[in-house]
Amino acid sequence: MIQNDKELECTQERIDYFCKILSQMRVTEPPENYVVMSSGFLAEIEKMHAEVMEYLSRHPAELEPVEAT
Repeated sequence: MIQNDKELECTQERIDYFCKILSQMRVTEPPENYVVMSSGFLAEIEKMHAEVMEYLSRHPAELEPVEAT
């Protein structure tokens, strides 16, 4: 789960990176390979997107501070 704006930024960058990989694969891979190869990326993008939406749905005042260990 995303705990702060830095983690939000990193997650958004990772989503963008995975989308770029998928865009490139759509051009370079045959359809039967793309379907198999893309499923893991798509599942991870969906999971990360849900985390981003959950984080953004909360006001910063509602977020619990993360204690340093």
